[in-house]
Amino acid sequence: MAPETSIGSQCRQAERTAGGTTVVELYGEIDILAAHSLTVRLDGLTASPHPDVVVDLRAVSFIDAAGLTPLCRARNRITRRHGRLRLVADSDRVLRVMSGAGLGDVFEIHDRLPEALAVAAQEGPLLVAS
Repeated sequence: MAPETSIGSQCRQAERTAGGTTVVELYGEIDILAAHSLTVRLDGLTASPHPDVVVDLRAVSFIDAAGLTPLCRARNRITRRHGRLRLVADSDRVLRVMSGAGLGDVFEIHDRLPEALAVAAQEGPLLVAS
């Protein structure tokens, strides 16, 4: 696993690549203090054509509306670039916040990382009709 970096007073992240998929593992609290740094990092990961990103939220102890904003922005950027974003979340607390914000059906959510990574393996490379 890649070394962790701080993205807020109570939030850390680690990144690695699995096949052609970038996995971003988040730890701690994703709130207004972490939102800007997370947005900057996700913007970098979603800048290329056909980005393939998994954001692992299983170690997130808290997320609020400000913490959801970078995830929504990443989803929109990836959609415009014909890429793929999956979230991994198994915490009722995180899923409840997403559902309460009306985002439960907006994201592709898996409860285990291997399942999220298997999507890319099963579907193969992203192709866009020209």
